Amino acid sequence: MEIQENYTGHVRPGGDAARRRLDALTITKISVGRMDNNTYLLTCRRTGDALLVDAADEPERLTDLLGHDQDRPRLRTIVTTHRHPDHWQALGSIAGQTGSYTVAHPEDAEPLPVPPDREVEHGDNIQVGESALEVIHLRGHTPGSIALLYRDPVGHPHLFTGDSLFPGGVGKTGSPEDFRSLIDDVENRVFGVLPDDTWFYPGHGDDSTLGTERPKLAEWRARGW
Repeated sequence: MEIQENYTGHVRPGGDAARRRLDALTITKISVGRMDNNTYLLTCRRTGDALLVDAADEPERLTDLLGHDQDRPRLRTIVTTHRHPDHWQALGSIAGQTGSYTVAHPEDAEPLPVPPDREVEHGDNIQVGESALEVIHLRGHTPGSIALLYRDPVGHPHLFTGDSLFPGGVGKTGSPEDFRSLIDDVENRVFGVLPDDTWFYPGHGDDSTLGTERPKLAEWRARGW
């Protein structure tokens, strides 16, 4: 598998992965499956320990992403951002191959093919080697949807949003009540506390920044989706 080092946030199904190098972590993005799901591999540059965000599909490609030589990352953790099946088709296979422990919110745990080894709540931390990710519970797309926040001590924040936030709007919801819950959480727990230079990584498609999307919040609320 080819990994491109000129990270832009754009990957395509069946195409190369893309790697972003931060001071403490690398972030590698790949698109898998027929629904163009994004999977993210976060690797601690000091320890080599790694975390996978959404083992969505195509376990063979995810295994190739991890690599096969002695210097490959040690996958310790797989986080599932929410219960929808397109985000966990490869969960059982990758967890079984690597022995990594699995993480999800308790309200989305029941449908998963592998019971979470750890259930997390809003405000909890998940370690990636020497770095920590903060759990942000965003209620609405599903009851237990979570985002993961990495506060880079020497740069801007990085936020993995699952299907709760995309360039152009929040994730799909099934009722007006669910939409209000999600837009409220996204406004209060994301845009209300994080700066404009926060780079966010959605569950499908290209990345964006909060500063790019912030002017559209009132429009999103008014249109109801």
